[in-house]
Amino acid sequence: MSSGVASIRSFVVQQTENPSTDFFIRPFLRGSGEDVRFHTFADIPEPAELAGGTVIFVRYVPPAWKALLKRHPAQRVVFFIDDDLFDWRAFRGMPWHYQRKLFRLAWRHQRWLKEVGAELWVSSTWLAQKYAAWNPSVLEPENPHGLVAEFTDPAMKTIFYHGSASHRGELEWLVPVVERVLAARSDVCFEVIGDRKVRDRFAHLPGVQVIHPMSWPAYKAFIQRPGRTIGLAPLLDTPFNAARAPTKFFDITAAGAVGIYADSPVYRRLVEHGKNGLLLPMDSPGGWVEAVLDLLDDREKRKIIKTKADPCAR
Repeated sequence: MSSGVASIRSFVVQQTENPSTDFFIRPFLRGSGEDVRFHTFADIPEPAELAGGTVIFVRYVPPAWKALLKRHPAQRVVFFIDDDLFDWRAFRGMPWHYQRKLFRLAWRHQRWLKEVGAELWVSSTWLAQKYAAWNPSVLEPENPHGLVAEFTDPAMKTIFYHGSASHRGELEWLVPVVERVLAARSDVCFEVIGDRKVRDRFAHLPGVQVIHPMSWPAYKAFIQRPGRTIGLAPLLDTPFNAARAPTKFFDITAAGAVGIYADSPVYRRLVEHGKNGLLLPMDSPGGWVEAVLDLLDDREKRKIIKTKADPCAR
């Protein structure tokens, strides 16, 4: 018989492979010595396996798991959020289907989570302060991409913005910036991820390539494709955005690019202006145009900033 002590078992419940788990949960649990198992919403373990274990919900509480825990309580329950999922007012401006999802899988489970004594893990001090009564723990993001790409200087420069459907405002804000940059340079193209609405919005610009949204595993492979030059990370001052984490820093650096970020508390956590990226105010789109053109003209500046960003993204 083995005399060893059984390791603590943790069940990470996620809708599918996703950035929230890879940026925050995996790094936090790495080296913990726990037996960590990853489950999708429909992947339900045997009730006996939950005994003495920890269930970590990543952003959402799926009905099947909630029903399971009501019948067979876990030793410990954790809920992790990297957006403000507990305040319906923060959802305003989001696509309706996204608002409904947040309400159905997160917002309406607050009372139950408190009833079972769930711990709250959050991605920012902003969220920690807002929900201080819950005594949350703050998790810092780490690079999920492995090695960062080397600096390159291709003849055709690719500027990119990889926002999700929850960033409609930022996409609209970027349109005149992209228009002016493409008008000023013939050796530049712009890459953006989006649906048909995004494609239609940029249809008047032949130098724009709209990439269809993809799964997180596919995106991790996609972002390391060589040849990108400058990554843009605008962020409007909205209640939902206030809770965000600076994860785009890792995406941009993994792409081998230099980042231009909104000068907000979100990105000041990781970015030092002029050192490992640029921080620019959102009230001056013209300043973003000038910064992009300046970086395109200054290969050495790009290389220095990229080199200084690399250690932060490892």
